[in-house]
Amino acid sequence: MDGASPLERLLRRDRVITIAGVVALCLLAWLYIVAGAGLGMNAWEMTRLALFPHQQTPDMTSDMSGMDMSGMDMATEPRVWGAAIWALMIAMWWVMMVAMMSPSAAPTILLYARVHRHALAQGQIQDKLAPTGVFMAGYLMVWLGFSVAAAALHWLLEREAFVSATMMSSQSRWLSGIVLIAAGLYQLSALKNACLSHCRTPTAFLSRHWRPHTLGALRLGALHGAFCVGCCWMLMALLFVGGVMNLVWVAGLAILVLVEKVFPAGQWVGRVAGIALIAWGSATLLV
Repeated sequence: MDGASPLERLLRRDRVITIAGVVALCLLAWLYIVAGAGLGMNAWEMTRLALFPHQQTPDMTSDMSGMDMSGMDMATEPRVWGAAIWALMIAMWWVMMVAMMSPSAAPTILLYARVHRHALAQGQIQDKLAPTGVFMAGYLMVWLGFSVAAAALHWLLEREAFVSATMMSSQSRWLSGIVLIAAGLYQLSALKNACLSHCRTPTAFLSRHWRPHTLGALRLGALHGAFCVGCCWMLMALLFVGGVMNLVWVAGLAILVLVEKVFPAGQWVGRVAGIALIAWGSATLLV
């Protein structure tokens, strides 16, 4: 008969529990986004397919003299961001980051749980409960900071009428072109490659930065989140082009991030994507 305590039996199943937790968190995040994130409009209604998304709404940087303003999309009218809107927009960005980044972070989270379990079995640490949740909390806290900054930029772009208030996508070819080209160039940069290397090699990352106990788990999760933000922040900026709630763009970027971080040829896929983004941005400026 197994004389192990209930806690010990639970720890043996930590891999299953961790996987179930990450999957549940990711699914809940996606459901929240698809439902419209409390913004009063279903995400499917904000999903459009267009090679040049800014052409769906008037380009505010172009010469509008002589235009019939009666037919202009009301998306050009910036809304007033009260406290409730700010809270909703920060929550929307954060939940979206959870939905997009959790799959690519899962290998590192699972490896952390395994390393902690091994260290516990070897008597190297005394923590009975693997603080995997604390590690993930540190990771998500960094993305919360990113979400606050993204919401602030979102407010500024909407106020200046570069981003539609209803579709939440670019209505300026200059914004679209510059962001596309900048994202493409960043894909090919040394900083992107350095951050990506930490995300692609979780074993080396954990062996180099490992710290025991709860505070160590929180610090390690936050550090991994910082490298992840450094790797993906310009890709997330592309949401301002295609639409912050555009499910096609959100899903496409999530898949690209996952391929970059997990698949063997991910770095080359990212570089090819960078070249394609530069070409796309150049075409946007010329059209």
